[in-house]
Amino acid sequence: MNTLRKSILIGMTVFGLGGTTLAVQASDAPTTKHEQRQAKWGEHAAAREQKLHDALKLTPAQAGAWTTYAAAVKPAAGKERGERGAWKSMPAPERMEKGVEMAKQHLATMETRLAATTAFYGVLTAEQKALFDANSMHHRRHGGHGMHG
Repeated sequence: MNTLRKSILIGMTVFGLGGTTLAVQASDAPTTKHEQRQAKWGEHAAAREQKLHDALKLTPAQAGAWTTYAAAVKPAAGKERGERGAWKSMPAPERMEKGVEMAKQHLATMETRLAATTAFYGVLTAEQKALFDANSMHHRRHGGHGMHG
């Protein structure tokens, strides 16, 4: 049971990350390597999302469900984890407590994404479901979590 739950969470993480975009404003040119990587990933994610949208050939009746789904699976604005030095200076129980809190937040996000995916999946035809499934399988076969830039 635990392995199944982990597999579901990993699968949803892969799909959630693969089908999402990061907001990148043209006026704010990325300055650090991390920001450049995020910008590139955001562009790549937007392209994947558009490719899935186009492949599904959604009907006008399904358009609202897509909009709701796409909004639900987008990552929240970048959350700061704090300085590495701050983590290093914390006592072990405090670090573990923080880690557990972050895991709970991650699980809540994944549960929200699962609900959105299930609702959207329910309005798809059998052919669209096959395309949707193939898209999420593609990300697992090619690069793990889709985090490569």
